[in-house]
Amino acid sequence: MNAPFAKVYIIDAKGHLLGRLASVVAKLILNGQRVVVVRCEEMNVSGSFFRNKIKLQNYLHKRCLSNPTRGPFHFRAPSRIFYRALRGMVPHKTARGEAALGRLKVFEGVPPPYDKMKRMVIPRALRVINLKPGRKFTTLSRMATEVGWKYQDVVANLEKKRKVRAQAFYERKKAIANIRHKAVTAKEAELAPINEKLAQLGH
Repeated sequence: MNAPFAKVYIIDAKGHLLGRLASVVAKLILNGQRVVVVRCEEMNVSGSFFRNKIKLQNYLHKRCLSNPTRGPFHFRAPSRIFYRALRGMVPHKTARGEAALGRLKVFEGVPPPYDKMKRMVIPRALRVINLKPGRKFTTLSRMATEVGWKYQDVVANLEKKRKVRAQAFYERKKAIANIRHKAVTAKEAELAPINEKLAQLGH
């Protein structure tokens, strides 16, 4: 992905395929870009729910033979499932890979201050573009809940409140823009001579 360098990329993961999004984000952080991925619980995984659940449970049974209490650690949260998939695409045992993962943040929902910032999508990772219509897919939150994630309802409630606040902000912004447009239209005749003089001066 040849993306222009920005201060930080905030990616809304809703409707993205897990593996495709992970590959794009891995490339970005390895190139030195800071990335924040929000709404990881709304991410999709191709294939039926039953198949993906079996694969995830098979992974959760893997243990360290010499000392089972010391790992591997199997995180249940959707953000950590995504992080683990992405970590496999980064040389995380090297200084370069460790620094790259330090530039990544992953969240369920959209916590402050990212709820006030512009979010983006990755078209090459969207399910509606990359998955053939009619194919089965499952949501990461459902898979995580099946294996022990306990915060699906908490995140859903917080998201509901955030959307109400966002709608109120949008309506207020739209009303202010409408008032401004009416004020500018009402004073157009009075400002016309001033605008002509400014145009002559190159403004």
